[in-house]
Amino acid sequence: MADGELERLIALLARLPGLGPRSARRAVLHLIKKRETLLLPLAAAMEDVAEKVKTCRICGNLDTAEICSICRDPRRERSLLCVVEEVADLWALERAGAFRGVYHVLGGVLSALDGVGPDDLGIDALIERIGSGEISEVILATNATVDGQTTAHYITDRLSSMDVKVSRLAHGVPVGGELDYLDDGTLAAALKARRPF
Repeated sequence: MADGELERLIALLARLPGLGPRSARRAVLHLIKKRETLLLPLAAAMEDVAEKVKTCRICGNLDTAEICSICRDPRRERSLLCVVEEVADLWALERAGAFRGVYHVLGGVLSALDGVGPDDLGIDALIERIGSGEISEVILATNATVDGQTTAHYITDRLSSMDVKVSRLAHGVPVGGELDYLDDGTLAAALKARRPF
């Protein structure tokens, strides 16, 4: 049986998505075997991330700068704003390489069951960004789940009095699917086939 430090590391790794106690135990054993080439560089990288990575003050993406590289990129189409639930969804869309606008990360979805309301998300900041007049189209790229759809409807209602086109990802995204798990081709096709919402 592992000692206190190893058990603590196993318990922490087991809290990560996709890892349970057995997978975490195997990962820790592998890290220990590869101490010099994997464990120590991983520990240093995690410390760097903890110290240096910030949330972009404009869109909610993660970066080492106060304003992320996407928001700083002058080649981005600033009038096109894609709204996503989480940073992982933004990264998935970036991997697809089909979107050249800017993003807004909500930080989750509306969920009565989990007690998440509009004030718990970045919806007010989104409305404020759109109110600046620079945005001509908002693409709602929330997941095709009940909570994702509810959030999209809520945002659409909030935007109804504003002079902005609102569209939704096409149905190439399966119902119940999450953006981070889709292949790049599906994401690219969904963005290109978006329609008014």
